[in-house]
Amino acid sequence: MIPITFGEIAKIVNGELLNLAPDTSTSAFPVIDSRKARKGTFFAAFVGENLNGHDFVEAAMKNGAEFALVSKRVDCEAILVQDVQEALATLAREVRKRLKSLTTIGITGSQGKTTTKDLLGHILSTYGQVVSPEESLNNELGVPLLILRCTEETKYCIVEMGARHEGDIAYLSEIAKPNVGLVLSVGKAHLGEFGSREVIAKTKSELIRGLGIEGIAVLGSYDEFTPKMADGLNLKVISFGETSACKVRAADIEVREGRAHFDLVTPEGRTPVSLQLLGLHQIANALGAAAVSTALGIPLESIAAALSTAEVSSKWRMEMIEKNELLIINDSYNANPESMAAALRTLALIAQERGGVSWVFLGKMHELGASSEAEHQAIGRLATEIGIDQIVSIGTKEFVSDLAAEEISEGESQLHFFPNREAALSMIPNFAKGDVVLVKASRAEEFNLLVDEIVLGWEALAK
Repeated sequence: MIPITFGEIAKIVNGELLNLAPDTSTSAFPVIDSRKARKGTFFAAFVGENLNGHDFVEAAMKNGAEFALVSKRVDCEAILVQDVQEALATLAREVRKRLKSLTTIGITGSQGKTTTKDLLGHILSTYGQVVSPEESLNNELGVPLLILRCTEETKYCIVEMGARHEGDIAYLSEIAKPNVGLVLSVGKAHLGEFGSREVIAKTKSELIRGLGIEGIAVLGSYDEFTPKMADGLNLKVISFGETSACKVRAADIEVREGRAHFDLVTPEGRTPVSLQLLGLHQIANALGAAAVSTALGIPLESIAAALSTAEVSSKWRMEMIEKNELLIINDSYNANPESMAAALRTLALIAQERGGVSWVFLGKMHELGASSEAEHQAIGRLATEIGIDQIVSIGTKEFVSDLAAEEISEGESQLHFFPNREAALSMIPNFAKGDVVLVKASRAEEFNLLVDEIVLGWEALAK
């Protein structure tokens, strides 16, 4: 955080100093986990549904926190406020206002936000200090925490913006004050909460409507809503996609070992890119990062070089694990219909190149509302259409229920249903060297644990 006195902080958040001198300055940034407290941090005693941060103030101070931000009186150095979350947001607004040379990039979209954030951070890191979330700090608590990590030396801050309700992204934009707004796509994620893709699109567009008059809108071309989000606004717009109408686009796309190779075309020219990330869907993420970088004046050659060397830095996203000639693709971080389809197509390509059997372990996609059954059935049908050999449905029968009622010719997809992860492990002895196994579900299903169990089971068989 920027240097600021305790007295100033108290005035900004309408708080009361407890055992702190008003003229003493601090540059501490906030943490909400007492285990992460150390010198140079302060502890925000956030009150959640299951835990009360005030129970951990003492531990945070012992771990080195300079002070605590609290909503009830404590005996240590602290600032007492009415609401810790709102105080953090208020302080973040003020810090953002003072950081006049900081360029903030807001990213939203139904899928790909975190990967795009990682790619963009990799590109921009060559040109200045970058602050971006190590985890998905994309809500009303996480965004203030991120902004308060910025200092006067920070050149770029990359902010993921998620939403559960209309108005959420407008609120986050008001805190972060983005100079550039990137919308990747409007899909079906959280359809159960929003009710329709039209409402999802309206919510995502809050990022673009929240840009200042000098803001730049970077818009994907992968759905019917996103390209129109800047219509009627006095903003510079950079479009990206795979058609000739886009200012930043991919041309001459090829796929080798599941990875995309293409020519990156921008107003500066054309140069080749070879992604290290797995899956054709990574093209859209790479183009989004490239379009933002183009908007910020980064040279084309630098963008292409960075995209060609970037690797997965956020866990459980198309992460490849090779064990005794079995390839396991861990894509268990989250799932929606679009990301499921992309992962399945990647699995089919890789298995075809390796010559082994393709396996997919599928778990429930959450937050799809009334369309849930139909969307799960559609994914199961897609898996058979593109030739996935073994379809393993865990905990939800919809992936295979309607397919099981039909005749599937011998040699085509084999369907399996198991009530839980433990039962599904019985399939491990059927794996063979050269096979490819994809594991994918919404995060709440904890399929990251299934990946660990598959690895252990396969290693045990190899002994």
